Amino acid sequence: QVQLVESGGGLVQPGGSLNLSCAASGFTFRNFRMVWVREPPGKGLEWVSEIDAIGRDTFYVDSVKGRFTISRDNAKNMLYLQMNSLKPGDTAMYYCAKAPFSTSMNLAGQGTQVTVSS
Repeated sequence: QVQLVESGGGLVQPGGSLNLSCAASGFTFRNFRMVWVREPPGKGLEWVSEIDAIGRDTFYVDSVKGRFTISRDNAKNMLYLQMNSLKPGDTAMYYCAKAPFSTSMNLAGQGTQVTVSS
């Protein structure tokens, strides 16, 4: 079965950085587009970023463009999200998932909490 294990979250001050990781198993990772999504407190799921199967094309929600970078290592079945210049509005539980995104999508992982606060 699909398993996705997110890690790397934490508490960081505004302007700080975090690098999220997602370990994938139970499916042929290199064949699938992947997404990072987040759930801010009291709000629904939000699409953050997406990467194609070979890591060539990447996409971002406008609010994180220029600050976040998605990447993948298909040899290691790993997905990453480098987050720089973090803002309080980035506070959320972050999840990785197989594309496509849906606001009602089932999430295989437990997520990793990112809190941006002074």
